[in-house]
Amino acid sequence: MNAPFKLRPYQREAVDATLAHFRKTDESAVIVLPTGAGKSLVIAELARLAKRKILVVTHVKELVEQNQAKYQSYGLTGGIFSAGLKRKESHHQVTFASVQSVSANLDQFRDEYSLVIIDECHRVSGEETSQYQRIIELLRQQNDSLKVLGLTATPYRLAMGWIYRYHYRGFVRGEDDKPFQHCIYELPLSYMINRGYLTRPELVNAAVAQYDFSALPQDRFGEYAERDVNQLLSKHKRVTRAIIEQVVELAAERQGVMIFAATVEHAREVAGYLPEHETALITGATDLKDRDLLIQRFKQRQLKYLVNVSVLTTGFDAPHVDFIAILRPTQSVSLYQQIVGRGLRLDEGKQDCLVIDYAGNHVNLHHPEVGEPKPNPDSEPVQVFCPGCGFANIFWGKTDGEGLVIEHYGRRCQGLLEPVDGVQDERPQQCDYRFRFKECPHCGAENDIAARNCHQCHKAIIDPDDQLRDALKLKDAMVIRCAGISLVADGSKLKITYHGEDGEELGESFDFSKPGQRAVFNKLFGRRFANSQAPKAFSSADEVLELEALLPAPDFVIARKQKHYWQVQERVFDYQGQFRKANEV
Repeated sequence: MNAPFKLRPYQREAVDATLAHFRKTDESAVIVLPTGAGKSLVIAELARLAKRKILVVTHVKELVEQNQAKYQSYGLTGGIFSAGLKRKESHHQVTFASVQSVSANLDQFRDEYSLVIIDECHRVSGEETSQYQRIIELLRQQNDSLKVLGLTATPYRLAMGWIYRYHYRGFVRGEDDKPFQHCIYELPLSYMINRGYLTRPELVNAAVAQYDFSALPQDRFGEYAERDVNQLLSKHKRVTRAIIEQVVELAAERQGVMIFAATVEHAREVAGYLPEHETALITGATDLKDRDLLIQRFKQRQLKYLVNVSVLTTGFDAPHVDFIAILRPTQSVSLYQQIVGRGLRLDEGKQDCLVIDYAGNHVNLHHPEVGEPKPNPDSEPVQVFCPGCGFANIFWGKTDGEGLVIEHYGRRCQGLLEPVDGVQDERPQQCDYRFRFKECPHCGAENDIAARNCHQCHKAIIDPDDQLRDALKLKDAMVIRCAGISLVADGSKLKITYHGEDGEELGESFDFSKPGQRAVFNKLFGRRFANSQAPKAFSSADEVLELEALLPAPDFVIARKQKHYWQVQERVFDYQGQFRKANEV
């Protein structure tokens, strides 16, 4: 049967990329398409082309229903397995299901499935006991060549980083195992907006007072405790009232307004300042029937304002929304993009979508995601070229007034190197250049700074915490937290002074006329020169002195007492561990 929908060019490309990938391999794959790009059409087309049984799973009933509706528009019949939709059909060739319902009824899914499609797949964790992984494991028992495809607009999780390892454009997203192996197709948000597939967001700075969440402690996911947020917000009721007064004023010419509040208590306060007969409040505690009714009334434009707390970021489709007010803090670029995405769908007469962030999140909607937690509030995505293979990495870092990178936090190049000519079926290897590294004392290989064993000789690497702890126990040892270094050249000799944060000093010299000492200096300092972005092999002390500003300082220096002086024995670079580094609070 002919499809009633004509796929957009990029949707066809995504389908073709999937077919090409799974013809070559059974390894799991991800398609990345922005919110509003029509992922349900890609799913419907793949389901239409499938010859054997497939399962399409997602986490909310709205998406289950939406995906099945697109498939049925082809004139085909697909089953729904979702307790929330009061249907449990698993006998069709294509079943659209909620992950919760399938994982609670695994016995009904013992047929042989050829493909599992996971919508909003950034919710898949690496935990073997998670609902998604249990489903995949069961289906693999029936079919060991099961294909697993994920679709998402935001392919990262705050605790994990990227959810896949290899990108089809030739780079890698980390050394750890990920829930998915390959990203096989990706389209940026700017592409969709510039070509008129999505509404242009009008990002405006708040013209009234903002909340300042910067002093609140964050958990390991970069989020804030509800109690802390409520405590802060309770002191700023005037700010909340002023914000909502501005929202109402700006909403005069707008069709639909979504307000994302920080907590339930905050959402109730926000709703209290809005016109009662035009406002709906939805939280996780809202009765499901009431929630469906309120959403329906909002979609039918009987209500103008929809206030919610973390419940309408995915699976919610109201194209007339043209004003997004963000009143909640988040460090998650993915959550921020999901929130803004609620207002970017096209609608008749809609010119743009006003987006105002009242929480000071400082998220660049169009910037490439780094995929790792932000190391500090001042960090921004920076481009760092690999001296080894030339790949343009995106890391967190800092720039000067002219936009030049002065610091970055990248560890290893993300570039992928093609297999050597003539080697068949070999996977591309990640470039082995490391910007930060721990050297193996046994074989000299460079390892990740968190490595416990050398990747090359597999012997144990001394843990820097153990190294520091052992040194601190010794009466004849000195350990300083190094706050910086200074250099003095005297002919061929270069003296380095290490300055401790409390005024202590340790020093050592390198004689550049001696090849051995020159090699040691270059291995320690030249290799790490300019954040390891431009490693140098220095040939003279004067040459080092000219470029002193770009020389790295170790985080700790360990020395042992000789008769009349302290002899430097270890310099700990790129330290990560339990001890505080110099000048850290």
